Amino acid sequence: MSDEQQQDASKGPIGRFLAQPADSISKTIFVAVAVCLVASMVVSAAAVALRPLQEVNALKDKQINILQVAGVYDPEEDVVEAFAAFEPHVLELATGEFTDAFDATTFDDRAAADDPELSVELEDDPAGIGRQSKFVTVYLLRDEAGSIDKVVLPIYGYGLWSTLYGYIALENNGNDIYGLQFYEHGETPGLGAEVDNPLWKAQWNGKKLEDEDEILQINVSKAVTPAGPDYHVDALAGATLTSDGVHNLVNFWMGEAGFSLFLDNLKAGNV
Repeated sequence: MSDEQQQDASKGPIGRFLAQPADSISKTIFVAVAVCLVASMVVSAAAVALRPLQEVNALKDKQINILQVAGVYDPEEDVVEAFAAFEPHVLELATGEFTDAFDATTFDDRAAADDPELSVELEDDPAGIGRQSKFVTVYLLRDEAGSIDKVVLPIYGYGLWSTLYGYIALENNGNDIYGLQFYEHGETPGLGAEVDNPLWKAQWNGKKLEDEDEILQINVSKAVTPAGPDYHVDALAGATLTSDGVHNLVNFWMGEAGFSLFLDNLKAGNV
């Protein structure tokens, strides 16, 4: 063994690595891996540290959407204080009645929809949601006399590219729509994403769900149906599939598979 080889052997693996040129393949790979590891650790630490803030912001956004769809949002008013006027209740869809089995302030509708014990797989699935939770959180807003003024119900279903999540607000008669809006979706900007357009959302105010024969007639379409303008919302221009998706999801949730029993109880004064 030559003197140079003996010197290399005496350095050990770390010494031999450090002795290599800075642009060697092994050092380049080492630096790249080290940078990736450090970066991933920083990102992970930031995600963990920011999670509580993200959860707070998500809750605030949810509350703002409920306030907006019920027509009581004031940007100058504290969101938490304004939202305190709403009563959250966990509703069992099969009975149309509230249940005390869950805490309404923490119940997660989306998680429940993925839980086989709390949800059912749909065979007839016009809304394209796959599974439906047996329980959902609804919100009551009362007037100064303590009577129900509005009811806010969660709705969701598939559009063209995404699942649209939103709320529909009904008057206390359980039939007149006060408002509808979506707080999460991935529809095409300028087309399907026009579900966020205030002018389009304003069309829902004053529309009716059922006719005098208690037949569900609300529709989203290009032309007014024979049911008449009281049940019609114009389809979005150039976004037929998104419009169809909104039509399907609203009819699904307002129908027998959704809130029908609850709305019957509301109309009968049993809520």
